[in-house]
Amino acid sequence: MSNETIDDVTGGVNAITGSAGRIVTQQVELVNLAIESVAELFVPIGKTASDLVTGSLTALNQLLQNASSLLAQKKES
Repeated sequence: MSNETIDDVTGGVNAITGSAGRIVTQQVELVNLAIESVAELFVPIGKTASDLVTGSLTALNQLLQNASSLLAQKKES
């Protein structure tokens, strides 16, 4: 084989290796973006669930306080 043929083959191998490296890098970036997007999706869901639980417990507490007040009034009567 001549030096030109070896250089052409080497250049082709280098091009393929470079392309493969870029493809792998892009795939890793896509996976990272997907993970970040999913994580960002759960932040508002967690806050909403927390607010819902807090509101429910507050309503239950008020209900129990009202029931307690009514029972205390009936005892005094």
